[in-house]
Amino acid sequence: MGNPQNLSPTALRAKRARDLAAAKTPKRKARKAENQRIGQRSDSDLHHTSCGVRRVSVAYNRASHSRNEV
Repeated sequence: MGNPQNLSPTALRAKRARDLAAAKTPKRKARKAENQRIGQRSDSDLHHTSCGVRRVSVAYNRASHSRNEV
């Protein structure tokens, strides 16, 4: 895997450990399982909110800098 953030080897190992720990939390595991049950499509993302899951455009879900939290 590459290092697009140009992190030092020590920082990269720490980041990968943090990312792996975050991916293994019960909340994240539940969201991944829910996504698999619903079925992901290439033309949209599943957006998790406090009210449940909504199917939204890829651009909307990944452009967090240009929208308010729903």
